[in-house]
Amino acid sequence: MPVYEYQCSKCGHVTEAVRTMSAADEALPCEKCGSKTTRQHSIFQAAAGKSSSSSSLPSGGGGGCGPGCGCHMH
Repeated sequence: MPVYEYQCSKCGHVTEAVRTMSAADEALPCEKCGSKTTRQHSIFQAAAGKSSSSSSLPSGGGGGCGPGCGCHMH
Protein backbone atom coordinates (compact mmCIF):
# COMPACT_ATOMS: atom_id res chain seq x y z
CA MET A 1 0.00 0.00 0.00
CA PRO A 2 1.18 3.53 -0.70
CA VAL A 3 2.34 6.01 1.94
CA TYR A 4 0.57 9.38 1.92
CA GLU A 5 1.41 12.63 3.71
CA TYR A 6 -1.21 14.77 5.44
CA GLN A 7 -0.65 18.29 6.84
CA CYS A 8 -2.67 19.83 9.66
CA SER A 9 -4.51 22.99 8.69
CA LYS A 10 -4.15 24.39 12.23
CA CYS A 11 -0.67 23.53 13.57
CA GLY A 12 1.11 22.47 10.34
CA HIS A 13 2.19 19.05 11.65
CA VAL A 14 2.81 16.50 8.87
CA THR A 15 1.61 12.91 9.35
CA GLU A 16 2.45 9.92 7.15
CA ALA A 17 -0.11 7.14 6.74
CA VAL A 18 -0.16 3.84 4.87
CA ARG A 19 -3.58 3.69 3.22
CA THR A 20 -5.35 2.16 0.27
CA MET A 21 -5.63 4.34 -2.83
CA SER A 22 -9.41 4.48 -2.39
CA ALA A 23 -8.99 5.99 1.12
CA ALA A 24 -6.16 8.38 0.21
CA ASP A 25 -8.29 11.55 0.04
CA GLU A 26 -10.16 10.92 3.29
CA ALA A 27 -9.04 13.39 5.97
CA LEU A 28 -7.17 12.17 9.05
CA PRO A 29 -7.19 13.88 12.45
CA CYS A 30 -3.87 15.54 13.33
CA GLU A 31 -1.70 13.44 15.67
CA LYS A 32 -0.72 16.57 17.64
CA CYS A 33 -3.89 18.69 17.97
CA GLY A 34 -6.74 16.63 16.47
CA SER A 35 -7.63 19.20 13.80
CA LYS A 36 -8.43 18.41 10.16
CA THR A 37 -5.58 17.45 7.82
CA THR A 38 -5.31 17.62 4.04
CA ARG A 39 -3.34 15.28 1.81
CA GLN A 40 -0.08 16.71 0.48
CA HIS A 41 1.67 15.95 -2.79
CA SER A 42 4.76 13.90 -2.05
CA ILE A 43 8.00 14.09 -3.96
CA PHE A 44 9.33 10.84 -5.37
CA GLN A 45 12.84 10.40 -6.74
CA ALA A 46 14.41 7.39 -8.40
CA ALA A 47 17.89 6.99 -9.79
CA ALA A 48 18.34 5.15 -13.07
CA GLY A 49 21.12 2.61 -13.28
CA LYS A 50 23.32 1.85 -16.29
CA SER A 51 21.55 -1.45 -16.84
CA SER A 52 18.13 -2.67 -15.82
CA SER A 53 19.64 -6.01 -14.81
CA SER A 54 22.11 -4.61 -12.26
CA SER A 55 21.66 -2.46 -9.17
CA SER A 56 22.97 1.11 -9.19
CA LEU A 57 23.54 0.96 -5.41
CA PRO A 58 26.97 0.02 -4.09
CA SER A 59 27.48 -3.39 -2.55
CA GLY A 60 28.17 -3.55 1.17
CA GLY A 61 25.69 -0.85 2.17
CA GLY A 62 27.12 2.41 1.50
CA GLY A 63 28.84 5.46 0.48
CA GLY A 64 30.29 4.60 -2.90
CA CYS A 65 27.74 5.94 -5.39
CA GLY A 66 29.65 9.13 -6.13
CA PRO A 67 28.77 12.82 -6.20
CA GLY A 68 25.29 13.71 -7.40
CA CYS A 69 23.95 10.15 -7.29
CA GLY A 70 20.75 11.22 -5.52
CA CYS A 71 20.20 7.94 -3.69
CA HIS A 72 20.33 9.50 -0.17
CA MET A 73 21.86 6.28 1.15
CA HIS A 74 24.94 7.94 2.61
